[in-house]
Amino acid sequence: MPYVLVLYYSRFGSVAALAAEIAQGIDQVPGIEARVRTVPSVSPDFDPDATDIPADGPLFCTEDDFALTSAIALGSPGRFGNMAAPLKYFLEQTTGSWVSGRLVGKPATVFTSTTTPHGGQESTLLSMINPLLHHGMLITGVPFTEPGLHETIGGGSPYGVSHIAGESHNALHPELKNLARHQGARLATYALRLMNETKTRQY
Repeated sequence: MPYVLVLYYSRFGSVAALAAEIAQGIDQVPGIEARVRTVPSVSPDFDPDATDIPADGPLFCTEDDFALTSAIALGSPGRFGNMAAPLKYFLEQTTGSWVSGRLVGKPATVFTSTTTPHGGQESTLLSMINPLLHHGMLITGVPFTEPGLHETIGGGSPYGVSHIAGESHNALHPELKNLARHQGARLATYALRLMNETKTRQY
């Protein structure tokens, strides 16, 4: 079964919650499934060779998870208007997939959460788009024709779903959950279309 990699880093759970909703949207599309993965934290005593499996929650992403996917949904909290260091560190280890062109022509999307409304959400989303473009991926966001983009009060962006968590790390608003599911389903649908098209035509 082909899969969409939902790859994220989450510190307090908001990005993980978005990832779960996006995965639900992916799983609503017949013929493809979501594969949810995370990355280890980076700290001064970080061991890049550690292979510990998390005690609970999603597994850490492997090179094969990344290279063999049909599409990617990439998520991170905002850090000074940029993606978090753990996710950036992981992406910097994907040179093999870049050199081989494994992800060229595959669709991708991004999502984020910040504490404040002005926490650099759009620049964080753009920072995640940059490496995906270097991999040759086709970026898809959330078009303004999607009604939920006009209804959500807790975030939302045409670059990708975004959540304003607040100091208390508030739960996702129902409108935002629907928007995230739509984003996941849209990504999965495009992945299947491109897979079927590339069977008969190479770009």
